[in-house]
Amino acid sequence: MPANPSMRSFLTITLALLLGTGLVTAQQWLSRGNHQVPTDREEVVFWHFWGGADRVIVEDVAQRFNESQAKYFVRPVAMPGNNLDLKFFLSVTGGDPPDLLNIDDPVIADWGHRGAILPLDEVASPEEVARLEAWLFPAARRLVTYEGQLYGVPNGLDIRALYYNQTMLDRYGLSPPRTIADLDHIAETIAPPGKSQPYDCHGYLPDSRRIWAWGPVFGGQFYDADQQKVTLTNPGIEVALAWMVSYRDRYGAAEIARFRHGDQSLPGKTFPLFADRYAVVMDGQWRVRDIRAFQKSQQEKGEPVTQFGVIPLPSPPDGKQNAGWVNGNNFVIPRGAKCPSGAWAFMQFWCGFDGHEAEAAETSVAGGWIPVSQQVVDQPAFQKFLNAEPMFRTFINLAGSDQQYPVPVIPGAPYFNNRVKSLAEQAMSSAAKPDLKQMLEEAQTQIQTHIDRARSQE
Repeated sequence: MPANPSMRSFLTITLALLLGTGLVTAQQWLSRGNHQVPTDREEVVFWHFWGGADRVIVEDVAQRFNESQAKYFVRPVAMPGNNLDLKFFLSVTGGDPPDLLNIDDPVIADWGHRGAILPLDEVASPEEVARLEAWLFPAARRLVTYEGQLYGVPNGLDIRALYYNQTMLDRYGLSPPRTIADLDHIAETIAPPGKSQPYDCHGYLPDSRRIWAWGPVFGGQFYDADQQKVTLTNPGIEVALAWMVSYRDRYGAAEIARFRHGDQSLPGKTFPLFADRYAVVMDGQWRVRDIRAFQKSQQEKGEPVTQFGVIPLPSPPDGKQNAGWVNGNNFVIPRGAKCPSGAWAFMQFWCGFDGHEAEAAETSVAGGWIPVSQQVVDQPAFQKFLNAEPMFRTFINLAGSDQQYPVPVIPGAPYFNNRVKSLAEQAMSSAAKPDLKQMLEEAQTQIQTHIDRARSQE
């Protein structure tokens, strides 16, 4: 007799779970051969998502930690690709979670709310937690704080700023933008609105995903933590979105879509500034290395070397200075970890807390990563790096600002993040003039309903 649909569904899910658990277990065992644990040490299994050159750096950090003490032995396990969260929950289901996990998605509140990860006060003393809170940059602290408790430690921050092609600006007699009005002037000078032919370049075009950065710049906040309320309709957010949509009004949704599609057709991961497609682009600190490699390539070819610069996001007159959106990579300790004390020790070593600032500075320089504390920035090794690479200093200054905000650390944050970005994309790509107030109100209601539901789930 054939199985009924519900039984087939159950069997399919069970088989998928068993297969996934088996793959996770196999991946852990395959990595074990290169990391033999001394018999007198406690093993710390560390999952991460880095590959390529970054994986080499991760392996080096683990080796340096293992050589620095004789109690723990970290075994890094690369889990590249998608669905790291699924692999993690499969390991929990199978009763064999890692001792430490590094994530870059806004899931800390969801996992903490469900009890899947440990708050730090379960592995560290109250005095240590208090010192850590004071030691971290405000932006780093916000990334891992849920309902007043730290649920992890960032090992590096990602900050957005404006890169500008100084050589291109010079051709038009323009200076780097210091205000929103300056940025609009650059856009209209290099790509005058109303042109009948497709544009070859633009001064600047907002990216709909970066509403998260522009909101705080315009003085807005997406969430009121005290009231536990979504606040998309506050004036700062609405004005920021209206400013972004003004570029749709200047150039038309079709032109913006066409030009953005052209960015995607660039070979490899070529930075659009290198192709003279824009004068100004928002991006993260990792582009500093790309710029230096590009300039070196021009020099080796005997070509004129393009000059670039980077500045904080410019603000309107009533906006916020040094404001924007921060994200980063965060260490968390799964509930059920076999060696949480070893995981905590490795977190401190990597991030630089409690006397490990010099080691963390070495790690940050190797990876081109933004440290999570001013005390790491102040180390001689990192200061030497900044002196050699002054463009990176802009990102360090922004990391220390108290106006850098992550996606709210609340249950339902991934939905919140995606819904806000889709709202901005819809507004900027609408064929008809969008009703921004109505769009914000509808999205606010939908997001509030989702996070209220997420909070009610155990």
